[in-house]
Amino acid sequence: MKRLQNKSVLITGGAKGAGAASARLFASEGAQVMIADRDADASSSLVAELSEQGHRVNWVHADVARPEGAQAACDAASDFLGRVDVLFNHAGIILVKPFLDCTLEEWDELMDNNAKSAFLMTRLVLPQMLERGKGTLLFTSTTGVRAATHLEALYCASKAAMHQLARAIAVEYRDQGIRCNLICPSFVRTRHGEDEIAQLRSYGVLASEDDVNAMQGRICEPEEVAEVALFLASDASSFVNGAEIFVDNTFTAV
Repeated sequence: MKRLQNKSVLITGGAKGAGAASARLFASEGAQVMIADRDADASSSLVAELSEQGHRVNWVHADVARPEGAQAACDAASDFLGRVDVLFNHAGIILVKPFLDCTLEEWDELMDNNAKSAFLMTRLVLPQMLERGKGTLLFTSTTGVRAATHLEALYCASKAAMHQLARAIAVEYRDQGIRCNLICPSFVRTRHGEDEIAQLRSYGVLASEDDVNAMQGRICEPEEVAEVALFLASDASSFVNGAEIFVDNTFTAV
């Protein structure tokens, strides 16, 4: 049997990068998938691709950093999926900038997109999971919660807030059938990752391909993040809860 057979999955930020790689892998493993994303073109293209392959996939245009957007994503998922067995809080943004140059508006934007979005989505989806006595929550974090990155104070802070939220949820709802885990990638070959590297280099930070190779051997592929997400979303990880899995090839170990 496929690893996500008969599972219903909602992925925020699932139109590109590791989110899209996860949507493809989840669908191939039997899941029906709803993608919530702000990028209409990327979402439509991905859904068309997967639908042509015979998978049951749909998307909703939603900014899950806003209460109304999170509600729209939850409503669309309920209509299309019927229920949400797995919520993958993958949506997020990054900012590379000296701390003293950061504005209050940028602080709020990072907190909204990286922490508040996960709070909003989890608060909406969790009650139905509790009613069924079973549910899986998955959050995309970052190596930056352990190895703080140069010029990314706001990003690290916002991800750390989301990170501890996930761990606290795991502890609070463990005995009610809820599992909640974190994926912590380092540099990944996505638009997000490439933009991060470009911004770092613009400030003179050593972030060439050779520098990335020195830190983590090579750049991580989005499909490698997706494989970890699949493990955590599936019943194969039934006794994994409150875990932080660093997908970083020793980046945080050296």
